[in-house]
Amino acid sequence: MEHLLPAIGLLLQPAVLVALFVGSIGGVVIGAIPGVGPAVAIAILLPTTFIFDPLVGLSLLLGIYGSSMYGGAIPAILMNTPGTAVNALTTYDGYPMTRKGQAQRALGLAYSASFFGAMVSIVCLVVLMPVLTKVAPMFGSREIFLAALFGVILVILSHRGQVFAAGMMACFGILLNTIGLEPINYTQRFTFGQSWLSSGVNLVVVVLGIFALSQAFLLLSGSDDHVEPQKVRGSVFSAMREVWKHKRVAGVSSVFGVGIGIIPGVGEFVSQFLAYSYAQRTSRTPEQFGDGSPEGLIASEAANNSVPAAALIPLLALGVPGEALTAMMLAVFYVHNVVPGPQLLTGQMDFVIALYIALLVLNIFALAFLLISTKTLVRVISIPNRIIGILVLMFSFVGVYSLRNSITDCLIATGFGLFGAILKRLNVPIVPIILGMVLGGIMEAKFRSAMARVQSPLDFIDRPISAVLVLAIIGVLAINLRSTLRQHRARSN
Repeated sequence: MEHLLPAIGLLLQPAVLVALFVGSIGGVVIGAIPGVGPAVAIAILLPTTFIFDPLVGLSLLLGIYGSSMYGGAIPAILMNTPGTAVNALTTYDGYPMTRKGQAQRALGLAYSASFFGAMVSIVCLVVLMPVLTKVAPMFGSREIFLAALFGVILVILSHRGQVFAAGMMACFGILLNTIGLEPINYTQRFTFGQSWLSSGVNLVVVVLGIFALSQAFLLLSGSDDHVEPQKVRGSVFSAMREVWKHKRVAGVSSVFGVGIGIIPGVGEFVSQFLAYSYAQRTSRTPEQFGDGSPEGLIASEAANNSVPAAALIPLLALGVPGEALTAMMLAVFYVHNVVPGPQLLTGQMDFVIALYIALLVLNIFALAFLLISTKTLVRVISIPNRIIGILVLMFSFVGVYSLRNSITDCLIATGFGLFGAILKRLNVPIVPIILGMVLGGIMEAKFRSAMARVQSPLDFIDRPISAVLVLAIIGVLAINLRSTLRQHRARSN
């Protein structure tokens, strides 16, 4: 409680409030436009946030991250096209409800379930805070190295059916991080005598290329055909009260989101499918799932919106991002010399609590905006893809050039944009590249620091937390190997 008033003081700064408002409203609008998504928006805005204080920049990015899923439900429900990738499961029951003339009811359920999930996640953060402040200082260099390694492994294994491709992309990301001056002895690595590679490959340049420019190229090369969204009649607010009839499904789905969100590299999709499966198994009307079940819609939206707050736990406690969007936020910390990890939780608790309160405020802003503007947002869905592509392309190049006023950065970003567009066309995962760059840097730094105290490989597991992490890594690999062998035998038979 002694940190609460200073945290509120930090949050009440006009710049922070404006960033929260703009981020939450902008996130809803961006989420409602199919083909853009929060990753593209955050990638474009990332260079801009470097000129602000850390709390202002992070509030803006958190606003977009946390509220985009609200907006993404609108096209998913009204035109069977998810606004963001994590709203794909919303189409299963949201669009059938629209076809039955229940669009207003479906939107109300989606909004209320999303808000419910976000609130549960924030409450869990507050409850876990005393535990985090005690456990985080127990993580030394060895533990953080193993946690980052665990994150890389989970990122790779979470891409079922594409494990080999995800592994290659993660290793490519780790390789990109090694380019430039080596941080200890300042020797050149993989520069091949090229001076423009001496400073390494900038993470923000890669992010803008892989996410923003690649999406712009795809939008510009595609068609402008749009499915006309269904009209929304009546008040959305009246339908929101129905979520309390299914509070068990909403509560359990939110807990799934929190639990999965804490684990690096897993993300919203796993929590959604676990929540959806639970809701279907325990429902009195399982036959309605996929045909307009309110329980299915609630499970999907509550699960995906409870992940963002939980995903901040490994980022703030250990400095280990769990997915691409928190990896981008990590860049804001680094630019301002704010190092997330045990020192942040023990030395800057006011800042951490301010971030938690910001999560609460942005969800209130997003919900209030949706209640008064849903009918207007429906028109945003119909913006032609090529116009969106031109805007994304323009803002991306402005963002890249503003980093260091370098044409070379623009050319590198263009190369990664073309590479990302090819990967998306081939359905090869691109998120492991970014996480490989970020987690690879953490792994290298912590491994070198740990080696000063390590005499043998067994020294890595001579402490309880490091031993648990090693066992977790072995267990996850063993489970995945067993699953792969079973699938292979099933195909053989």
